[in-house]
Amino acid sequence: MSFIAEKLKTIHQRQEQATGEEEDRSSSPRTVTRFRFDVDRVMQQVRSKIFGQDEAVGRLEEMLRVVWSDISEPARPLYVALFLGPTGVGKTETVRALAEAIHGSAEAFCRIDMNTLAQEHYAAALTGAPPGYVGSKEGMSLFDMQRIEGSYGKPGIVLFDELEKANDQVIYSLLGVLDNGMMVLSSGEKTINFRNSIIFMTSNLGAQDITEFADGSLKAFWKKLGWYAQPRHWGASERELLRTIVQKKTERRFSPEFINRIDDVYVFRWLGRDGLGPILDSLLDSLNRRVLKHRCMVQLDPSAKELVASLGFDKQYGARSLKRAVRTCIEIPLARLLGNRRQDDPFVTYYVRGKRNGLEWYEDDERLVYEARGVTR
Repeated sequence: MSFIAEKLKTIHQRQEQATGEEEDRSSSPRTVTRFRFDVDRVMQQVRSKIFGQDEAVGRLEEMLRVVWSDISEPARPLYVALFLGPTGVGKTETVRALAEAIHGSAEAFCRIDMNTLAQEHYAAALTGAPPGYVGSKEGMSLFDMQRIEGSYGKPGIVLFDELEKANDQVIYSLLGVLDNGMMVLSSGEKTINFRNSIIFMTSNLGAQDITEFADGSLKAFWKKLGWYAQPRHWGASERELLRTIVQKKTERRFSPEFINRIDDVYVFRWLGRDGLGPILDSLLDSLNRRVLKHRCMVQLDPSAKELVASLGFDKQYGARSLKRAVRTCIEIPLARLLGNRRQDDPFVTYYVRGKRNGLEWYEDDERLVYEARGVTR
């Protein structure tokens, strides 16, 4: 018995020692870093707004953990990423969601619409007018220095949207920014510091190929056949084929020295039919927040959601097509009903039910107040 008691005592002591070590570890301070944002909380907020892009969002989280740990090269931007994919799949919205999660506002980033810089002389809009030209002394530029440089505890966020539409000279003017994180304006009197910035660029390069794959076109079929005919590609996934095609498009559009300065390239997927449900719920939540001032809200039953989602499903145009369906099917009838309300009317909930060829609107789930037949996109 003494032997058993001694063994039990030893086991109990070891358990207490292990518990004490865990408590000491949990109570000890976290890794010291200058950044004051919680990666888990930020990504939870991003995932609540971006749907159907799990791979891209996962890689974004990995990047954010590197930034938070403050181990990036000090003489470069914190991170440079290129987002590729069709329109309406969440490229720009991802940047907006990240800005809102870190800075508290979806507009808290410097956005440059590159489609407005399609001519060679528009490079001066970024680098400032050269000496001797009007505005050279003022050092004016499209860049918002405050949003670019961020703060000691939070990184700045920069977005170059629709990069492929800019003139080559405009794109070349960014080489220094991507390489050493600094841009000296043409006047030589002002320098913009990007070394505390996360830089995103978006492009629709390869969007047509992605759409062809989504539709299962004959052209895509022959591309797949030629790809898998090569022994080195046996066993590779369709996603790897698509990534290779998009990468070749990128290499044809941008110079090697430009591509070599990008840390990561993301290929966003087309939105499938099954991915529209969460997006539709998000759009309806946003609509209900906007109509609270009219003392009402809208609820769709499953049949109504199915009808709106089927009308809004378009692989080529993504979530923007769904937004147009919500505008046609929900917002226009709702605006008609709001026109008949008075300021002192009580709060009301409009229930929308889907029928075979339209939608029926009920007030407080009882009285039919509006009926839409032959609903189309």
